[in-house]
Amino acid sequence: MTNSYFSKQLSSITEKGNLRILPTVKECGYEIIKDGKHMLNLSSNDYLGLAGDTALKEEFLSHVSPGKFSFTSSSSRLLTGNSGEYDYLEKQLARLFDSEAALVFNSGYHANSGILPAVADHHSLILADKLVHASIVDGIGLSRARCIRFRHNNYEQLERLLSENHRNYEHIFIVTESIFSMDGDECDLNRLVELKKQYGNVFLYVDEAHAFGVRGERGLGCSEQYDHLHDIDFLVGTFGKALASIGAYLICSKEIKSYLVNTMRPLIFTTALPPVNLQWTSFVLNKMVYMNDKRIYLSHISRLLREKTDKLKSNSKSHIIPFITGTADSAVNASLYLQRHGFYLLPVRPPTVPEGTSRLRISLHAACTEEQIERLVINLNTCKI
Repeated sequence: MTNSYFSKQLSSITEKGNLRILPTVKECGYEIIKDGKHMLNLSSNDYLGLAGDTALKEEFLSHVSPGKFSFTSSSSRLLTGNSGEYDYLEKQLARLFDSEAALVFNSGYHANSGILPAVADHHSLILADKLVHASIVDGIGLSRARCIRFRHNNYEQLERLLSENHRNYEHIFIVTESIFSMDGDECDLNRLVELKKQYGNVFLYVDEAHAFGVRGERGLGCSEQYDHLHDIDFLVGTFGKALASIGAYLICSKEIKSYLVNTMRPLIFTTALPPVNLQWTSFVLNKMVYMNDKRIYLSHISRLLREKTDKLKSNSKSHIIPFITGTADSAVNASLYLQRHGFYLLPVRPPTVPEGTSRLRISLHAACTEEQIERLVINLNTCKI
């Protein structure tokens, strides 16, 4: 394989309007500075606006000193990297979720690409929503299980698949997201739990990456909002979005935790998170549970944007609102138009989304003002696609 092969592939990507580059930007509070221009950042996952909260960072730093934290773990958790901060955070999470156990990972990608390969074998069947995140798709691909992708939120098809297959496999894993990352719509947790309970060999796996922090009275996600904290076998969430930190968690039984510690490759064969990051996560987590006013406000401005923008034809029920333009070129042009008018929104193109559904993914955060939302509405409605 020569460099000419890669040149041809890059040319093909470019011709389709899907070439990516790494944008160099500077964050300043809730704004992005690019080429000297200040723009409201609506492309991050900082849903509660905590990443730009200087007072929060100053409070955290006032409680730590160089002798009390470390910037590295230097090894995996099974060697010397399992600091006391891990134990503290996992117990903190288990108490919050009223669960037997919690397990912390380096990222949501590590969690989703590692859990399913560890627990699902050739005697297992995975039934995954068609629109689950790429990290889950990769995890499914690494497993030895058979997988059927059911149509997005089509529970009649899922019910039929369960009925037809539950006797043929030792275990079946229903896999979904609570709030979907590209469309901002929700799964029906009530229906999924109901289906799971009909069979003794079915596990429910729910990724709450985009719901943790913003749903539920304490911000524990849709599982808290719909009172299903104890009905989900594999409850996954991340710290790198609403919590303004890094890493991910699994809420599970003690047996599942112990099994994963012994079998999950991304946990076993990676350097552990630095203790200072774990301390920050614990600190913000303690604050986050009392931020229901931010969650209520985020819901308010999300509804405001959805209701006032003529061109938002989507099923979003959350703070993630897709502005679907269709072609890759139209998404790029819409992005540039909105950037010129002070909104940092980036195009999302194939293969991240299906052909013909290129879009801008509007990620609202609780630091947005109503005046900014009103300006965004005007510019979205006047944007030509």
